[in-house]
Amino acid sequence: MSAAAKPQRQRMIADWLRSGRVGSQEEIVARLGLAGVAATQATVSRDLDELGAVKLKREGAIRYLLPETIDPAHAAAKLDRLLAEWVTDVVTAGPLVVLRTPPGSANLVANALDSAALGAVAGTIAGDDTIFVAVADGHRAADVAALIEARRARG
Repeated sequence: MSAAAKPQRQRMIADWLRSGRVGSQEEIVARLGLAGVAATQATVSRDLDELGAVKLKREGAIRYLLPETIDPAHAAAKLDRLLAEWVTDVVTAGPLVVLRTPPGSANLVANALDSAALGAVAGTIAGDDTIFVAVADGHRAADVAALIEARRARG
């Protein structure tokens, strides 16, 4: 598929995710095929990552959802749980807050932070075991670190 078709493919996937009826990457590959769009599971995986899609249990089934379709209360509870389970250290570094996780866990926690839409957090960058949390204008890194620690303790 050409690079020009990527936005069209991602729009199709996003529409399906908004409907709340997508449970697996294989299902997306099949739907794309039926729509005449050839894509591999690896391509769909990258598309889901770029769209910020998350897997959640809804109505007894696992579904991929876009962050904007997630109930804010659910996103907040998920964030608290993930902070408690996966964050091993929280430190400030200038205008950033740095979170440490076990290897392979940083992206999961960063997505939850982004989905929770905390006003003091401008955004995140996740590596394998480290997350840089950009502090929003008008907020202090120490206050954001304290907020994250408090949420971590609640989880």
